[in-house]
Amino acid sequence: MAFTRIYDIEQTPPLSKAIPLSFQHVFAMFGATILVPLLTGFDPSVTLFASGLGTLIFHLVTQGKVPAYLGSSFAFIAPIIAASKAYGPQGALTGMMAAGIVYALFFIIIALAGLKWIERVLPTVVVGPVVMIIGLSLTPVAIQQAQKGLLTAFVTAGIVVVASVFGRGFVKIIPILLGTVGGYLFAISQGQVNFAAINKAAWLALPQLSVVTGNMPVFTWGAVSLIAPIAIAAIVEDVGHLLVIGDTVDRDLMHKPGLHKVLLGNGIATFVAGFLGGVPETTYGENIGVLAITRVFSARVIQGAAVIAILLSFVQKFGAAIQTIPEPVLGGITIILYGMIASVGLRNLVEAKVNLSNNRNLIIVSIIFTLGVGGIVLNFGGYSFAGVGPAAVIGILLNLFLPKEKEQDVPASQ
Repeated sequence: MAFTRIYDIEQTPPLSKAIPLSFQHVFAMFGATILVPLLTGFDPSVTLFASGLGTLIFHLVTQGKVPAYLGSSFAFIAPIIAASKAYGPQGALTGMMAAGIVYALFFIIIALAGLKWIERVLPTVVVGPVVMIIGLSLTPVAIQQAQKGLLTAFVTAGIVVVASVFGRGFVKIIPILLGTVGGYLFAISQGQVNFAAINKAAWLALPQLSVVTGNMPVFTWGAVSLIAPIAIAAIVEDVGHLLVIGDTVDRDLMHKPGLHKVLLGNGIATFVAGFLGGVPETTYGENIGVLAITRVFSARVIQGAAVIAILLSFVQKFGAAIQTIPEPVLGGITIILYGMIASVGLRNLVEAKVNLSNNRNLIIVSIIFTLGVGGIVLNFGGYSFAGVGPAAVIGILLNLFLPKEKEQDVPASQ
């Protein structure tokens, strides 16, 4: 049973509601989106600009039928750092652009061959637990943030819960925004907010895009070989995200607009981000959580968030202000958002009536859980794959090669 819709994908809220609804998505994606360039040595303002532009490109390619926001992908952090050290930042950019081309290749394959093989490779017994570990694997980050100020985290989460459960009218659909603002004000009262970054930031500044600075990407095969293959793991995660969004909005997004268009949109966004000096992009679980908790599915709201992100890349003081949001506030928000993602995966298993009395199904689900939540790291030929990607791949292989049990051989559930 799908969530009741406040605004469906094609609907547009009035401007007075659309702006705060869009800001919810900005708050949800901001911390993680700027963290990746900070860890890899790239400009956060450029990445913020590229994420907004990439999201608009994604919505153009998918015809506004997939309410997803594209932010920085964590899957590429290690290879980007390695490529930057070996070939310089400009060389690493070509590897990121090549990752976008890998997405495009998968677009061509699926457009020509259809989805039958995807459906065989990714049945619910694999997808459900993968979706769950997408949320559960992120929970340590939420807990670490919350632990730095538990009272602030609990106050923030409490505001979200009260607004979601007891709120009426417009209050009920902006719980993340209310929680963020309320938690921020409480954090100020606790002396947890450092305003130094705001004071140092300029009001307006042009993002240092590669086309502005002249530091254009420089092609190197080494950087391409380091970064481009990671796109395969990111694509598996994207499939999981698309299925979560589809379950949340009660649409078959795999077929309409189609997985191939989703991958093409993501690929073009990633290619453009690399060309501009940003980092690879992916659909964001944080924003999927916002969809689930608010029941506002409007693509226009997501597009509004993309426009706000682009504007913030020019207004440094506002961007700096968002960066001053303390970690306990973010922890209070993400405890709920990441749990929402895991809950959608559980619902996927329940609604598909996956039989966990069947030993084959039980083994597949159990191994995916353990490997994904445990954060397994696999190394092949110098490449490292961690977390959700390896767990999903191993789950796929188990599903393909473990023989299916006959129903009469399976004990009936008690």
